[in-house]
Amino acid sequence: MSDHGFHVHGPHDHEIEHVASHGSSDPSAGTIAVATAIIATVGALFSYMGGATQANAGLYKNNAAIKKTEASNQWNYYQAKSNKQNLAELAVVLAPEDRRAGYRDEVDRYKKEKADIKLGAEKLEAESTEWDKQSDEQMHVHHRWAQATTALQISIALAAMALLTKKRWLEWGMFGVAGLGLVLGVAAALNH
Repeated sequence: MSDHGFHVHGPHDHEIEHVASHGSSDPSAGTIAVATAIIATVGALFSYMGGATQANAGLYKNNAAIKKTEASNQWNYYQAKSNKQNLAELAVVLAPEDRRAGYRDEVDRYKKEKADIKLGAEKLEAESTEWDKQSDEQMHVHHRWAQATTALQISIALAAMALLTKKRWLEWGMFGVAGLGLVLGVAAALNH
């Protein structure tokens, strides 16, 4: 109502006043409204979980890249020791007899150092592979959460159409798609 006492009602105003004073002519409208609120709440939780798993996947992929870089550094160090070992082996052949024993000792030292470096590099590669695996697993779960959230969003759209058209089959479709979304959410929660 305006300040001057004159107000024009639209058709939706009459419907709201009628529902408020006499109750809804469609008893399923309240059920759909409550179901929509519940679906939206569950959808928000699924969306949050999807974001969390996506963030974890990115973090794990980053850790994998760091470990891969550390492994690469170790392999470069291993190669440098191999080059020094090769030079020492060449010196054993070319050096005078009285100096060869010292170069043989260097060859043995480089072999031992390389063995330790190789173990470290292989360990870092294994850690990188494990982080990659965990990232892939998190992305799989993220996709499940995204599928569940999408199904719930479709269910909400079907609810709106059911309310507007008063078509019973849309209402059943809403509940069916919401059920599918819940199943997908449970699968995500169980990491399947």
